[in-house]
Amino acid sequence: MIFLQDVNDWKNEIIERGKTFVENVKSSRQKAVQVGERFITDGATILTHGYSRTVKTLLLKAAQKKKFKVIVTEGRPECLGYRYAEELSLHEIPVTIILDSAVGRIMERVDFVIVGAENVTENGGVINKLGTYPLALTAVAAHKPVYGIVESFKFARLYPLRQDDLPPSQDETVNFSSVPPNKNTATKDLVKFFNPLFDFTPPSYIQLLFTDLGVLTPSAVSDELIKLCPN
Repeated sequence: MIFLQDVNDWKNEIIERGKTFVENVKSSRQKAVQVGERFITDGATILTHGYSRTVKTLLLKAAQKKKFKVIVTEGRPECLGYRYAEELSLHEIPVTIILDSAVGRIMERVDFVIVGAENVTENGGVINKLGTYPLALTAVAAHKPVYGIVESFKFARLYPLRQDDLPPSQDETVNFSSVPPNKNTATKDLVKFFNPLFDFTPPSYIQLLFTDLGVLTPSAVSDELIKLCPN
């Protein structure tokens, strides 16, 4: 009976910790949104990439008081840009969907780029959906600011120096047999698809990070990590 009681106590503790974590996630997201909201101005044209709940929350919150336009990339291979656009349009936010490869063509119409992040690395770089890096390259070349919005629990003690330093994902390769056969493709066994889910955007391409800790420059992330994880 004592053993069963211990198991129940552990179970309840795990459940409570899970609830606390979920509450902290929601709280962190709302704080980051409050920080980023003031950077959205009336009449702005905003370009975003990747289906980020935090970016979406920011845009919906800002739309309650301001009028602006959003450009959303298609987001292949998952094509989440369509879902993103639909959800924003339901809140009467004007949205344009573009091909991922059209960012250079559209960039001169954009005021700034904002993306979410799967992780922010120790040097302030951003790991995010595939296509974020070339988007940031294009924005910087066009002298457009690139902002990230992210909760501090996504800060990670990772220090990639190049794209291949990222851990591989299970979806990086697609078997050729999953593609409809083409009678003109005689060498199909030699053809492979490279389809990673994420890429790494170096900190030099990110102007500011909107976080629950406030507005941070990428270089400030390392200091915040030391505070969050002193050991």
